[in-house]
Amino acid sequence: MSKKLRFGLPKGSLQEATIQKMAKAGFNISVSSRSYVPYVDDEELDIRLIRAQEISRYVEHGFLDCGITGHDWVIENGSSVHEVGEFLFSKATRQPARWVLCVPENSKIKSVKDLQGKRIATEVVNLTKKYLRKHGVKADVEFSWGATEMKAHELVDAIVELTETGSSLRANKLRIVDTLLTSTPRLIANQTAWKNPWKRQKIETLALLLKGALEAEAKVGLKMNIAEKNLASLLKSLPALRNPTISNLSLKGWVAVETIIDEHIVREMIPKLKAAGAEGIIEYPLNKVVY
Repeated sequence: MSKKLRFGLPKGSLQEATIQKMAKAGFNISVSSRSYVPYVDDEELDIRLIRAQEISRYVEHGFLDCGITGHDWVIENGSSVHEVGEFLFSKATRQPARWVLCVPENSKIKSVKDLQGKRIATEVVNLTKKYLRKHGVKADVEFSWGATEMKAHELVDAIVELTETGSSLRANKLRIVDTLLTSTPRLIANQTAWKNPWKRQKIETLALLLKGALEAEAKVGLKMNIAEKNLASLLKSLPALRNPTISNLSLKGWVAVETIIDEHIVREMIPKLKAAGAEGIIEYPLNKVVY
C-alpha cells in the first residue's frame, strides 16, 4: 500500500482557482459533481473538497494532513496549525482579500466607536468580537448566513464583509469604515503530520511547486539575438536584464540572450530592446519559476 497524504482543497469560490493553480504546479485534478473526492494523477495524494471555512479545523484535528484555506478562517477558528506558505491568488484577482467594516453611505457611523450598542451582521463572528474588544466597544454581533450586504440597509447597523476590489460594496451603496483583517490563501499542515518526515517532504514539495506556478503567472520569458558589440550597453540600459543567460551564436559576433521579466513591463521593454539592436525577439509563457 502506497503512502497517502490527506489534502484538503477549498470547495466553493476558491475551488476553480485552486484547481487551476494545482494544474500549473503539475497536479491534474478532476472533480465530479456527485462526489467530494476528486481524482488526482498522484497516487500519494488523497484529496477532499471541503468548505474553506472548515479546513483549518479538520487539519488541526488530524482528519486532514494539510490543506489550502484563507488565513482569515485559521484566525476565525483559532486553529493551531503549522503554516507552510502563503499564496497570493484568489477567485477574481491576485489581491489579498479584506474583511471590512461597512455601513450604508448615509449612515452616521464614522468609526468603530460609533458602534456602541449597535447590531452587526457577519460570517466571521469571532474575528468581529475580537476587533470590538480591542477597541473597547460593546455591540451585538450576529452570524449571517448570506446576503449580508443587503442586511446593512434594513436589518442591522453595520456589517463585516469580505471584499477584494470593493466594487460590490460600492454597487450596494456601502461605505468602508475600517479593515479588520487582510487575508490570503495559505497552505497549512497538521502539527503531527508536519513532524512526520515523509509527509513533511511531500507537503514541502507541494508548496515548492505551487509557489513556482504562482511566480510564473506574473512573469514571461524573453529570447533575442543581438550583436556582441551592443550587448554591454543593452545590459547597462535595461536593469531587468542584469542576470540573463548569454550564449554564442553560429554567426560570429552575435549572441543569444534569454531572461525572465515581469509580464507587466514587457510592452515597454520590447521597443527598447529593438532600438538597442536586438533581433528575433520571442516572448513565451512560463509554467513554473523556482528560485
